[in-house]
Amino acid sequence: MKKMKKLSAILLTAAMALSMAACGNSSAGTSTTEAASTASESITETQTDTASSEAAESTASNGDLEDFNIVLDWYPNAVHSFIYTAIEKGYYAEEGLNVHVQFPANTNDAITMTAAGQADAGLYYQPNIISTATNQDVPVKILGTIVQHPLNIVMSMKSNNITCAKDLKGKIIGYPGTVDNEYFVKAMMEHNGLSYDDVTMQDVGFDLNTSLISGNVDAVIGTYINHEYPALQKEGYDVTYFDITKEGCPDYEELVLVTGENQVKNESDKLAKFIRASRKGFQDVLDDPQGCLQILLNNQDKANYPLDSEVEEKSMEILLPLMADNSADFLTINKESWQNTADWLLKMGIITKAADIDALVADIPQ
Repeated sequence: MKKMKKLSAILLTAAMALSMAACGNSSAGTSTTEAASTASESITETQTDTASSEAAESTASNGDLEDFNIVLDWYPNAVHSFIYTAIEKGYYAEEGLNVHVQFPANTNDAITMTAAGQADAGLYYQPNIISTATNQDVPVKILGTIVQHPLNIVMSMKSNNITCAKDLKGKIIGYPGTVDNEYFVKAMMEHNGLSYDDVTMQDVGFDLNTSLISGNVDAVIGTYINHEYPALQKEGYDVTYFDITKEGCPDYEELVLVTGENQVKNESDKLAKFIRASRKGFQDVLDDPQGCLQILLNNQDKANYPLDSEVEEKSMEILLPLMADNSADFLTINKESWQNTADWLLKMGIITKAADIDALVADIPQ
């Protein structure tokens, strides 16, 4: 009889395994004090992109620029093109900011460091933000949504004939050891009149793609439609996937810009400047995705995080409709979406009390 893993032992201080495509989401559960401690320890390990200063300094006209530290959710890829574009074109500098891009040393750096005031803002995941703030009162605030819909998919080899959640019955599902993916599978099975016990969950850590193509698992969850899927296609593998939101999982917001309560109280003008310049950068990405992707590629960390231009081009095509559409502009906050996700988290027992979404939203004058 398989057991769901306990939430209390994993969360903020447990660095959840990332898949090859930033699939690692952590469900929060440590205290604010512990979060601050974790942030203080990890900030010295966090890698910083030093390519941001030249464009900023060349554009500044009045005095020194104010440093702004943004912690990414993972290594730089297509979804971050708006930041690198805004740096390259001097949009942040026009607002008086010198933006430093930091790569996370741990999967939860973006939220622990911002909550502790060790960074100005970070990129994190909607379900995890809600659980972190609700279960442990970690002082985080929402600034805006970057990716409005899930990127997480269930992927399999086409020869396995898995086209929907019902086809998972009796199958082995590889996942990166993260509790959120366990609950996604549980929800999908129950939505289809099945049980979580009808599948076998196998923690494969980072090796999602390898475990799939080797035949060690029948399907994987925790893979992203904008990375693992096009990456395997490029390598010549015949893979297929299905959308988890069509099978009983919420249409949550994948990637979100967050900050800390103290930053909202004391530096709201600084945050507003970052948001304005980021929106300009994203508009350029919409207008010239190839050109802005090239800016990202020019600034990649080839030694540690090399990018495949073809995969990133495909990723950009997938991402743009999910980052802004007719219903919501880039970096807007849809409270209804947040409430729907919070209600689902409460129903599934991931959070222990109702979330106060109004309290989570930062009030930043634009």
